[in-house]
Amino acid sequence: QVQLVESGGGLVQAGGSLRLSCAASGTDFSINTMGWYRQAPGNERELVATISSIGNTNYADSVKGRFTISRDNAKNTVYLQMNNLKPEDTALYYCHADYINIWGHKYASWGQGTQVTVSS
Repeated sequence: QVQLVESGGGLVQAGGSLRLSCAASGTDFSINTMGWYRQAPGNERELVATISSIGNTNYADSVKGRFTISRDNAKNTVYLQMNNLKPEDTALYYCHADYINIWGHKYASWGQGTQVTVSS
C-alpha cells in the first residue's frame, strides 16, 4: 500500500503564498494521477488540482491562475504552489494518488491532510 504524507500547510495572510508537498512511499507500485483536494468545515471535499503521470493538469475554476500543481516522478512527490491566497481557500488539504501495484491492481490512497488557514 502507498502511504502519502503532506507538509507545508500553515497560517498566512490574504494575498500570501504557501507551497504544499506530498510524498508517496511504499514498495512495488507505479503512481498514475496525483492530486490535491480540500474540505472546509461544513462543506464536502472538493477537487483542487490533479496531475497525470505525464504532466497533464486539471484545476478547479476557483484556483485557476493562482495555484500550480507539479510533480517529481523520481521522488514520487507532488506539489501545490498556492499564490494570492484568499480566506475562502481556508480548508484541510488532502493529497490523493491513484496507483497500480506490480500485479496490475489499481488502488487509491489519501493523505491525512494539512491545514491551510488564510486570514483576512
